[in-house]
Amino acid sequence: MVRISVLNDALVSICNAEKRGYRQVLIRPASKVIIKFLTVMMKHGYIQEFEIIDDHRAGKIVVHLNGRLNKCGVISPRFDVDIHSIEKWSTNLLPSRQFGFLVLTTSSGIMDHEEARRKKTGGKILGFFY
Repeated sequence: MVRISVLNDALVSICNAEKRGYRQVLIRPASKVIIKFLTVMMKHGYIQEFEIIDDHRAGKIVVHLNGRLNKCGVISPRFDVDIHSIEKWSTNLLPSRQFGFLVLTTSSGIMDHEEARRKKTGGKILGFFY
């Protein structure tokens, strides 16, 4: 079976492992987008840490969970989001204004929606987590 979205597979496996109460989960294959997405999640404390295992193929990632993640997902297709429509997307996808993050890919890298608003840049929406 062919994989359509590697990022979607990774986030679904993280979400399922979090629901089952696991402490760590193995993600394969690894990609640069998954690593940047996990870095944003780790920066906000939704996961503890992750290790990249290079097996000279597609690579694997071991993510250590801390039980704080409720839901994460991918927005497909990657819609264009400018600075003014970030608020609309966050009210549609996130449960509250106090917590949760949208992850955008911008010209200055992959970042969450608050950092994109601070840098006054838009981009394409990758996904969300809360």
